[in-house]
Formats: sequence, C-alpha cells, structure tokens
Amino acid sequence: MKLIHLSDLHLGKRVNEFSMLEDQRYILKQILTIIDQEAPDGVLIAGDVYDRPVPSAEAVTLLDDFLVELARRGAPVFLISGNHDSPERLSFAGRLVEERHIYLSPVYDGTVHPVTLTDQWGEVDVFLLPFVKPVHLRRCFPEETIESYTDAVRCAVAHMDLNPARRNVLVTHQFVTGAQRCESEELSVGGSDNVDASVFAPFDYVALGHIHGPQNVDGERVRYCGTPLKYSFSEARHQKSVTVAELGPKGNLTVRTVPLTPRRDMLELRGTYLEVSAREFYQNLDREAYIRVTLTDEEDVPDAMGKLRILYPNLMRLDYDNRRTRSGVEMLEAMEVEQQSPLELFASLYEQQNGGPMSPEQREYLTSLMEHVWEECE
Repeated sequence: MKLIHLSDLHLGKRVNEFSMLEDQRYILKQILTIIDQEAPDGVLIAGDVYDRPVPSAEAVTLLDDFLVELARRGAPVFLISGNHDSPERLSFAGRLVEERHIYLSPVYDGTVHPVTLTDQWGEVDVFLLPFVKPVHLRRCFPEETIESYTDAVRCAVAHMDLNPARRNVLVTHQFVTGAQRCESEELSVGGSDNVDASVFAPFDYVALGHIHGPQNVDGERVRYCGTPLKYSFSEARHQKSVTVAELGPKGNLTVRTVPLTPRRDMLELRGTYLEVSAREFYQNLDREAYIRVTLTDEEDVPDAMGKLRILYPNLMRLDYDNRRTRSGVEMLEAMEVEQQSPLELFASLYEQQNGGPMSPEQREYLTSLMEHVWEECE
C-alpha cells in the first residue's frame, strides 16, 4: 500500500506581506506530477490546508482545483483540518465528495470511522483525526479525565474501532513531544499542546501535520512530512519534499521522500551594504528568490530596503547585525525570552514579584485560564 503524505499547505498564506498563492499553485502542480509518477493508493493531507479559518476566495479556488485534479487521478484522498483551518468550513459537502473518494474529516464529535483500503496483503484502515484540544474531548466524553493534549489524543484513539490484526494508519495534526519547531509555526499557550508519541502505539503509520520541517518522531512510523514550501527564513535550509510511505505486510514499512523545487527559493545574504550590492556578490545568485539581507554596517543605510530591492526585487526582510543590535540581542538571549512560553514568562514575573515560585495549583489554574482565553480568541 503506497501512500503520499502531504500537510501544511497553508493556502492563501502571506510571508512578510508577499502573497504565496502563485508559488503554491506552482508547487501543487509539481506534486500532481509526482503523484502521476508514483501512482499511490491514497493521498493523505494532514491539516492546515488553509492559512486562516476564513480563507480568501483565491485560496478556496486553489484547493478546489487541486482536489479536482486529485479526483481525476482516481486514488482516494484523505484530508483533515488543522489548527489554522475551520473544521466546519473544510468539511462542507464531505458526504457528497466521498462519492469521488475524497474523504474529509468532519467536526470531531467523539467518533472516528475508518475508511478501509485493500491490497494484496489485506485491509488497511485509515483513521482521520482533525486537530483536537482537551476541551473538544471533554465535551464528547465528560466522564473521562482529560487534562492535557496527550490525554485528549489518547482518549480519541481509545474510542476508535481499531482492529490490531489489520494495518492501521492515522492522519492527524498535533505537536508531538520532541519534534523540532520553526518560527513560522503557531505556539500554544504555555507549551501545553505537547502530545506524547506513545499514544500512537496502535498505528502502523501516523501521518502528522503541524510541524514545518520534515522529520520522524519516535522512528519513521510517526512522521511529519513538513510544508511543501518554505514559509519563514528559519526554513531557508530545509529541503522540502513529498513523503512516500509504503506499507507491506503487517509490521513492514518503508518511508522515503521525493524532493520539491520551488518557483522561488529562500536565501539569506549577509555583509555590508557595499558588499551585498556589489556585482561580484550577486552575479551568481538567483536574484528572483525571496531574500533576507542582514547588513553588518555600524550605521543604518538610508533607504536600504528601497535601494536593495532594485537588485533583489523579492527582498522580504532587512536586518542589521552590528554593535547596537547585538547588545539588544544579548540582553534578550540572557532572558531567554524566545525559548519561554507565555506560562513560563508569567511564572518568572510572578517569582520576581513575590520572591518565590507559583504553587502547582496556581500553575494549573493559570494554564487552564490561558487555554480558555486562547480558545475564545480562535
């Protein structure tokens, strides 16, 4: 059973105010070419299909075109909502499109019914679990004790009709503890969104979405395929790809990747203004790429962004690295602000103000309060 694993398309996304729609259209066509070459038995799309709960008309049209092309190829498509998606909007007309073998995860209601595929070794059950929070599971199972994201996903899995003798595939969208994040990903309040990989023990392959860098977690059986495009300069060195998972007899799995080549790459350049604007510096560069320039001049260069955009038309970001900026960075690094969650920052402030740490009860109350506020804002 050969499965193509995609996630985090983020259709309609803007990066540093640049629309990525044309880049996304380009990469989706490339993915269709890979699907033609691989001839998979199914396509898994693990959430964050759109970049916002209410997507633009252009983003909706782009997804519509992509799904039509997938349907024409005949392989079933399995698609779930991520934390950026509206599950209600994404699952619209789901029962109708099932006739074309496009399976959309409905709004989670406590039940996940598998879709069964068959190959020479028997049945493969595919389960679609959209992005869920503890509050979603508490509503469905008020008798259960669900305090964390791990509890929530474990509860959801426990209520699936799993046959351990069959090969079981899960498509879901969560942050699994130990995965390496990028700056373009959304962090949950208090770092409370971690899910322990042990909850996925019953599955032969777990197709994850949410993390933008392709990576395995707890072995290749639990995998993030990553985004098809680079959505921040923290991803500039990533090799984006499509993941191909092949399930043989029960317990037999091979995972490989097929590289993707973007319409425009992301590049980071560094030097003084005179250096980065010199012909010998840029003559061998792809100047149409999305570019971040870090200037090392001690003094700010007047209208540096405007001047450099003549040379680099897709210059997205301009930074300085000099004595002034380093002093600020060193101060921030000393505070480790970027590595602290909102809960940790509040706990640090509390300790400074009160001369001692918060109690476990106070931390638990603050975490639940932050989660409630976060949920109300989404």
